[in-house]
Amino acid sequence: MAFTNEQLERYSRHIILKEIGVKGQKKLMNAKVLIIGAGGLGAPAALYLTAAGVGTIGIADADAVDLSNLQRQVIHTTADIGRRKVDSAADTMRRINPEVEVRTYDTFVSSANIAEMIREYDFVLDGTDNFPAKFLINDACVMEKKPFSHAGIIRFKGQLTTVIPGVSPCYRCIFKNPPPKDAVPTCKQAGVIGAMGGVIGSLQAMEAVKYLTGAGDLLAGYLLTFDALTMEFRRIKLPPRGKGCAVCSDTPSITTLIDYEQAACELRKKQ
Repeated sequence: MAFTNEQLERYSRHIILKEIGVKGQKKLMNAKVLIIGAGGLGAPAALYLTAAGVGTIGIADADAVDLSNLQRQVIHTTADIGRRKVDSAADTMRRINPEVEVRTYDTFVSSANIAEMIREYDFVLDGTDNFPAKFLINDACVMEKKPFSHAGIIRFKGQLTTVIPGVSPCYRCIFKNPPPKDAVPTCKQAGVIGAMGGVIGSLQAMEAVKYLTGAGDLLAGYLLTFDALTMEFRRIKLPPRGKGCAVCSDTPSITTLIDYEQAACELRKKQ
């Protein structure tokens, strides 16, 4: 595949990087990434992956744009209030880079649709804000052997890790089960600083780019936490993959996807 003059100019800052170069940019342009959640995390991730030239980007979300979203969900504007989030996001992405194929899924992910949804993608980003979705995404990606980025934000704090099924520990290796219903406050109840979505969502996009191009070291096997009030990052080594894990161990006890019922949108303390 030869680059056009316009592509050479658009991606010139990538191409001159020895870690990316022509070969890496071609990998991005041939790649497929699915973003689940077009909110605080998914919005910045979608913007940067679109700008980076990822060839196909899927975005899944079942909500409409609300005024309270605009403090952090930067892919949407005031004029988009009331529109479906996937439509608003897709329009913005296409304006940024019309070469990118944007696929929309105006639906909640569930045990009935997630496996088929993620199957054709090379990398998945978990930009959701609730525990049922996070456990579902983890389990589906492990079962389908799809690498993915987990992240969560609340108040002034954020966290993320990258999971490579069969290689690194998964989300259930860290957090075995969802917390009891109503045990953890939601973002609506506890609040979240808007820029936190930009910090952590951009890091998710960075992990996707690194995975797709082979540049640098991934967060696989580590949990990265960020406290905006103290401006401190911590890189925490995680336990080995599969040790007692119900999903990614060699003898998993969970072999079918589960739709948990719970309202939450939070980071959870490590067990």
